[in-house]
Amino acid sequence: MRSSPHRLRTVRALLGALLTALATLAALVAAGAPAQADTTICEQYGSTVIQGRYVVQNNRWGTSATQCVTATDTGFRVTQADGSVPTNGAPKSYPSVFNGCHYTNCSPGTNLPAQLNTISSAPSSISYGFVSNAVFNASYDIWLDPAPRTDGVNRTEIMIWFNRVGPIQPIGSPTGTATVGGRTWEVWTGSNGSNDVISFVAPSAISSWSFDVMDFVDQTVARGMAQSNWYLTSVQAGFEPWQNGAGLSVNSFSSAVNTGGTGPGDPGDPGDPAAACEVSYGANVWQGGFTADVTVRNTGSTAVDGWQLGFTLPSGQRIANAWNATVSGSSGAVTVSPAAHNARIAAGGTQTFGFQATYSGTFAEPAGFTLNGTACTVA
Repeated sequence: MRSSPHRLRTVRALLGALLTALATLAALVAAGAPAQADTTICEQYGSTVIQGRYVVQNNRWGTSATQCVTATDTGFRVTQADGSVPTNGAPKSYPSVFNGCHYTNCSPGTNLPAQLNTISSAPSSISYGFVSNAVFNASYDIWLDPAPRTDGVNRTEIMIWFNRVGPIQPIGSPTGTATVGGRTWEVWTGSNGSNDVISFVAPSAISSWSFDVMDFVDQTVARGMAQSNWYLTSVQAGFEPWQNGAGLSVNSFSSAVNTGGTGPGDPGDPGDPAAACEVSYGANVWQGGFTADVTVRNTGSTAVDGWQLGFTLPSGQRIANAWNATVSGSSGAVTVSPAAHNARIAAGGTQTFGFQATYSGTFAEPAGFTLNGTACTVA
């Protein structure tokens, strides 16, 4: 049957519309799928989940003034922080991101609480963004309790003060210094009336770091403020603001807890060999993007199981995808965990993974790497 001119014009119009739609879809795919929308929380104890594994919480408990946090795909930022409180008392709040359990709110898939003497390592990475018009501390909290509780107040709080701005000080009084994770810290101990607190205060601001949480737990056990049969219940990173605070941010956060090995206070602990490692980093760079092939060599005398490699991406870089590994955090401080087939690095052996990323400005390579919290040499 012969088609009429009207019908042919209609078909051509439909085909034209379809081709236009396909072209638009192709342009969107080429430009990349839009990132997940940020989530803003202003409820006093409101929270949300990021990366399917961490909880971002507003946690405004010391003031009735409005505070809002915006959860991003890798952390959060404080977008509103009204009001102020006296600097010789408690802060306004503790906006933070955490792995574990906080007042019955447990992060998805967490293996916390975990008994300390079953934890072989707890690698973590953090990247902070600071502001100058606020009184605050950048505080990393580690909570310990004699029981595997998932609610209420724990017995001992470990605080790591990465930065403090203004006339504020930790709970209690200074009790000396300690070297933890290769850094020197001023140590304060005391009680806030509900729990014991030990604080490790950095002498100058630290904006990003990859380390092992268990190094600070070991110090706490050694000082008699916890015992090896207690439980690690949560690992948290955020801020305690006294005045203002808008603009403070956790740019990226990662936390893992590896169980099944010896922990603090175990008989074999003093003789355990320290991890020794070397990292080779090879990048193939083009305008605005690159791929990196990373080889981790175990230069020690014993195998490393369940390894975690920590490093900080230079400013402007963001990881899009990875292979042979899982990357926690896409910018700033990141932690790489192995796949099932490459979880062991034999003595003298290597494991390799890679990732693709974008960058802005001038390309640069990471300045350093840590394997399970121990610094590696760079080949």
